[in-house]
Order: sequence, then C-alpha cells, then structure tokens
Amino acid sequence: MQAFVTGGTGFVGSHVVRLLLQQGYKVKALVRPSSNLANLQGLDVELVKGDLTDPNLWQQMMGCQYLFHVAAHYSLWQVDKQLLYRHNVIGTRNILEAARKAGIERTVYTSSVAAIGVGAGIVDETYQSPVEKLVGSYKQSKFLAEQEAKQAAARGQDVVIVNPSSPIGPLDIKPTPTGDIILRFLRREMPFYLDTGLNFIDVRDVAWGHLLALHKGKSGDRYILGNQNLSLKQVLDQLAQITGIPAPQRTIPSWIPLSVAWIDEKVLAPLGKTPSVPVDGVRMAQQQMYYDATKAVRELGLPQSDIKQALKDAVDWFIAEGYVK
Repeated sequence: MQAFVTGGTGFVGSHVVRLLLQQGYKVKALVRPSSNLANLQGLDVELVKGDLTDPNLWQQMMGCQYLFHVAAHYSLWQVDKQLLYRHNVIGTRNILEAARKAGIERTVYTSSVAAIGVGAGIVDETYQSPVEKLVGSYKQSKFLAEQEAKQAAARGQDVVIVNPSSPIGPLDIKPTPTGDIILRFLRREMPFYLDTGLNFIDVRDVAWGHLLALHKGKSGDRYILGNQNLSLKQVLDQLAQITGIPAPQRTIPSWIPLSVAWIDEKVLAPLGKTPSVPVDGVRMAQQQMYYDATKAVRELGLPQSDIKQALKDAVDWFIAEGYVK
C-alpha cells in the first residue's frame, strides 16, 4: 500500500512518515523546493517537489491508495491572514480535489483543536466555538479548512478528520509553540509564566492516531488526538524535575505581555523591527485550552503515553541537536 503525505518534513508529519514506513507502507511525500528535509534524511521516501496549490497535484498521487494531509501554515502574526487562508483553506480544498481525481481511497486530514476552540471547561468533539470567537487568523483558517474536509465527506469522499492538541517529543525542528516553551525553559529565558493550560500528547501517539484513523475512523467524523490536560506551571515543574533547572515561581498578568505584543506588532513591526511576541499568541494564552480525547481512545485505540517521558525525549533531542548552548 502506498500513502501520499503532505507536511512530511514537519514535526507531526515526519512522525507519520516514519510510522507508515515501519508498518510497511510505501510513502510519497510532497515537499516544497524550500523545505528543510532534515526530518526525512535517510528515510526510504519518494520526494515530490510541489505545492498544495499546484493544479496538477493529482497526477503525482496516482498509484497511491491513501492521503495524509498533514501540511498547514502556522503563524500567529496578524499580518499573515491572507497567507494562512491561501495555504490552509484553499490548499486543503485543492488537495482534496486532487485526491478525488486521483482515486484516493481514503484521506486522513490533520485539523487541530484550534479549529474546535475553547469552552468553559474541558470540551470534546461535539463542541464548536463560533468561528468569530476563535482567537486569531490561524485558528479561523483551521476551522474553515476543516469545513472543506467535512463538505468533501458530505459529497461522498472518504475523509476522516483528526484534531491533535499540543504534541511534544523529538524532531521538533521549527520548533512548534510547545517546543518553544521547552526551549525557552532550557535557555533560562522564562523568569515568569502565564496562568494558562493546554492538553498535551506525545507526538508519536499523534502519529499512531493518524494511522488508527485510517483503519478505524468514520468518514466525516473528527477525533481529538490528545492526552493530558496540564497547567503551564505543571509542565514547567516537570521540566524542572527532568533537567534540574529551577522552574519559574511567579506568574505575570496577561496585560503586560499583551501590551508588549501590541507595541511590537502594531507600532515597531511597521517600522521594520521583527516582532517577538504575537498579540494573538498572548490572547490565546488567556484561555485554558483543555480537551477530552475519550472518543479517539475508545473508537480508535489512541495510545496515551507518559507525558513526562515525551518531555524528556524533547529535552534530550533539543540538546543533542544543538538548540541549547
């Protein structure tokens, strides 16, 4: 069996590629000419140079039975609104149409809990925040992209949707926002912390969630790929136990980073300064982003590996790869 994977050079996508190869699948990976190929180094993967908006993409998919559409553009900068829409929404529409033309039997589309939004407490797949209440263009673009997948499924295309929470582990080359928290902790750049919380999952469990969704998922349904709800303070305390680096003990009120971010993005960026803190990132952190992955555990058999071990593996990888001086 052959799978076509988009986003295979990224954090989640590279783990999906590795798992597919381990399980005996042949893999074709769509990569942009400018992609960092480090995560695919030494793997028996057929690389296809191209872009999600390529009108002839379906020709490259011929001969594949399955599509894993993992690729997405991630940015919390408000200036990237159009870029996010083009890559995430139009790109998803195009790749699903290409899959239909190529005769792909089943697609697993990687959405995000960002598309679901946050509620008053812990939410599951049945919850949906109104799109206008989703914080920032990234979350809104992921919601709209997920609608493309749902509409394709409603038209008869076999599409299963997975919504990863905050993955942690090795190969986080960019790094992701979660990886950035770990890195800033390791670099001792976190004297304070925000009183916020996230749902965390080992990135290798996320990869398994994709493969299990391929085999067991219901077309048109979505499955939260998550594990443990933890406050940021709990994560920092676990990192302190792993590394011996003291965890920050003081919180910072959100209006302080929000003010810094607003000046950074709205005042200094137009003058040519590279902003360091996105406004939408701080606005997101004002909410506790807690999710319930019971459906994926029950219906797919999603693994629930130890989060502390995933944190340790991420720490070891960042240090081994020279991210921390």
